[in-house]
Amino acid sequence: MTETVPAVPSATAATYVFAVCRRVDEDVLARLPGITTAPVRALPFERLRAVVQEVPAAEAGRGSWTERLSDPGELERCVRAHHRVVTAVAAHGPAVPMALATIYSSEERARQALGDGAARFHTVLERVDGRVEWGVKVYVPSAAGVSSAAGAGRTAVPASVPGGSPASGAGRAYLERVRGAHRAREESRRAALLAAEETDAELRGLAVAARRLRLQDQQLTDGHRAQVLNGAYLVEEGRTARFREAVAALRERTGALIELSGPWVPYSFASFAGEDALHGDR
Repeated sequence: MTETVPAVPSATAATYVFAVCRRVDEDVLARLPGITTAPVRALPFERLRAVVQEVPAAEAGRGSWTERLSDPGELERCVRAHHRVVTAVAAHGPAVPMALATIYSSEERARQALGDGAARFHTVLERVDGRVEWGVKVYVPSAAGVSSAAGAGRTAVPASVPGGSPASGAGRAYLERVRGAHRAREESRRAALLAAEETDAELRGLAVAARRLRLQDQQLTDGHRAQVLNGAYLVEEGRTARFREAVAALRERTGALIELSGPWVPYSFASFAGEDALHGDR
């Protein structure tokens, strides 16, 4: 590990901040591409280090980044680059990940604003030290999927039979199929909601902290399932195996579709970081 040497800030550059940590390995940072072609480096402040990169001032405005991130390809590139830097930093010690596109108008402004929040950074670093984030999602088959399955082989219902009498038998059968599909959807959803509550309650008991995140739109899944739980759990690294075993046991016991992802840098437990700095000074 080498000692951080403060860089001379450029008057024509803004400062993009990836993460805040206690210490960094400059050799690791030097190998990271980041968002732009400028070097990824450390910016010291209040016994902490911010991992930063210069961004051309002309491209650092809110409007410029809003337009830039509206392009799906560019958004994916920036998200991947941001996450790659944060993950590399967190591999060498606790880190507070900053929000995507956290940009200050200058290095001095970044140092000042981050310094103002130093106490909070120290608190979060203590909270996440030796811990990782796991994501757990519970799904239910979508209404469309259930109704399609229930209606397989359905035939058209004639309005009448010869002589003008209603096709009462066919009509009753049709209505029963409709009611059956509706019951199947409701029962499937109730079972998934109960599984979600059971899953969340049990996993909270194994976590240091937990958050229920906003449910993702069905279009973001495979289109055949709806999300009923989107949970984030902060878990001691030493309890990772126990946590994974608990998820497997819940799958078997509830029969629910439970998806486990991680371990991640604890983004969900450092969400305050960068809220006042997003897209630069206001």
